[in-house]
Amino acid sequence: MLRSKTSGSVSLKNREMEENPIYGNITYTQTHNDDKQKVETQSEIQYSDVVMICEELEEKTSEDKDSCSGQVKTCSLKKPRSRNIFKALFCCLHAHDVVQTPPPSHDALLPTAENGSITKVMEEDEGKICVVIDLDETLVHSSFKPISNADFIVPVEIDGTTHQVYVLKRPHVDQFLQRMGEMFECVLFTASLAKYADPVTDLLDQCGVFRARLFRESCVFHHGCYVKDLSRLGRQLNKTLILDNSPASYIFHPENAVPVLSWFDDVDDTELLNLLPVFEELSVADDVYTKLQQLREP
Repeated sequence: MLRSKTSGSVSLKNREMEENPIYGNITYTQTHNDDKQKVETQSEIQYSDVVMICEELEEKTSEDKDSCSGQVKTCSLKKPRSRNIFKALFCCLHAHDVVQTPPPSHDALLPTAENGSITKVMEEDEGKICVVIDLDETLVHSSFKPISNADFIVPVEIDGTTHQVYVLKRPHVDQFLQRMGEMFECVLFTASLAKYADPVTDLLDQCGVFRARLFRESCVFHHGCYVKDLSRLGRQLNKTLILDNSPASYIFHPENAVPVLSWFDDVDDTELLNLLPVFEELSVADDVYTKLQQLREP
């Protein structure tokens, strides 16, 4: 049975925010008023990029959590403006080992239009369902704060200065992507900027599972959110799925969505492995709407 994932949706009122605008990492201090006592809690909101984002990290605390269900009709997430230019991303590390394998050639990627259209289907993908897969908090977690066990460190240049971003791979992501590439036509679609997401994907997708990559410019800015409009892909909607941790990303097509829990750093996480049987069933579906409806039933 498919469960509907909830995403922490929080008001930005009464917060002092310090933004990391490359891929939109925000650190803020939140003040609660309770019987004239002020309790300050610090959290980190992980956007997907520079100026704004629809994808917020689920807060570690249980206070003041609003839920964003899979049946999102509007986007309540605010769009904080960028104030400071912070650090950025890495190039390739697992603390002590350097990745030696060269990244896949971009020549193998399908051409995409700025509006998100993918015009062609590779011969080996003929007849396969297209799956749009998110990056941040779905496959990886990135931070501008140093992480000792980071899988990748990605350098990004901002205003002539190179900064670092630390990237953790979600447990079992390699196995997940390999199997997904066998079953589906896989397309990366992130609300992050290409200057961050492209090098991360080069390191993550060494086998070239993703046939195309779509970034922020391919999203639709709708009510303060970056939405991934599946109707622009050039694929039949009844043969298209989206895997994303943020319901706001698929508010135009919730009936095509496979929810996934947000991931930050849990080394025991098995979410991607747990989803493989679901995708095994979906891969042979004649119509994803019918199959997803069956999977959602108790």
